[in-house]
This record gives sequence, C-alpha cells and structure tokens, in this order.
Amino acid sequence: MSVIPLVFTSGWASGINAYAVVLLLGLFGATGVSDEVPAALQRTDVLIVAGALFLCEAVADKIPYVDSVWDTAHTVIRPVAGAVVAALLAGESGSLPELAAGAIGGSTALMSHLVKAGTRMAVNTSPEPFSNVGMSIAEDLGVAGVITFALFNPVAAAVIAAVLLVLGIITVLFLASRIRRFLRRRAQRREEKRLAGTGGHWPPG
Repeated sequence: MSVIPLVFTSGWASGINAYAVVLLLGLFGATGVSDEVPAALQRTDVLIVAGALFLCEAVADKIPYVDSVWDTAHTVIRPVAGAVVAALLAGESGSLPELAAGAIGGSTALMSHLVKAGTRMAVNTSPEPFSNVGMSIAEDLGVAGVITFALFNPVAAAVIAAVLLVLGIITVLFLASRIRRFLRRRAQRREEKRLAGTGGHWPPG
C-alpha cells in the first residue's frame, strides 16, 4: 500500500509523457537521488532509448496537428508504459500487489493520456502555433516537477496528480465542441487527400 501514491503519480505522468517518466526515474535512481527506483529503469540502454524518444516527443509535441498524430500513435504505448513502470515500482514479480499496481498505473495513464490528447485537439483549432508550444512546455515541466516531488513526498504528489487529472477531465468536457471541430477538420482533410489521390471531386452542394 505504501507504494500506491508513487504508482498513481507515475501513471498520471506516463499518460502525458511516458519517456520523460522513465528517463527521470532512471536518472534519479542511477545518480543515487532515490532508492525507490528499480534497477531495470536505471540500465544504460533504457536511459539512452528513453532519452532519444523523449527528444523526438519534445519536437513532435510542439508542432500543430503533428502532436495529435503523435498522441494517437501513443494511445497504447503510454498506458502500457504506465502499467510497466507501476509494476516495477511495486516489485515482487508476479505478486498480487504488482498486478494491482500495474492496473492502477495503466488505467491512470490512459485517463491522463485521453485528457492530453483531447486538450491538444481543442488547441489545434487555433490558427497560431504558440498555444501548442506553451502547452507542451507546461506539460513537460509539470511531469518533471510532480515526479521529482513524488520521490520525496509521494502522498502529496499523488494528491496534486489527482487534482490535475480531475481538472483536465473537466477542461476536456468544457472544450468538447472544439474537439468535435478538430475531428471534423481532420476527417475533411483525409477525404480531400483521398479524392486528390483518385482524381475525384467533392459532390456538388
């Protein structure tokens, strides 16, 4: 039970930027900042891969529409990463607590991922690119700050993560109309590309 707050927080953060979570936890463990980080996350090859993927995400996440494509591709990756990190934090391979931790981490990561993806869809209805850059930087700083805080005060960090998750869900519900507008635009662009590829034309209005 003592690891549940850290599991919940890591799940929330993984849904936003799983590579940053793996990289941060691995670095904190490898440098001796925390003894809570499992050895699997401290491996050099894991850190190198996580660092490279984090840099890719740092670029893709700041480009309008590219960020939403990236989010779509990570709909499975982020929850799985959240579940794996949570299970590693729980330890005791194959035990019930590990399975429960994996379920908590994965489900929390899925919820925060859906909030992130929905918010980005709404932001992408804006014609300027600066909103995407600002959102991305805020998310990265939020993940870094909450994960770092969680290693020293996991309960307080879990409360912060829970509040941010609830606020995110409320925000997505509030921005539902913008999200629908984004989905309509994306469907229209796909149809235009399809018609261009087949030499077709839009039906007369």
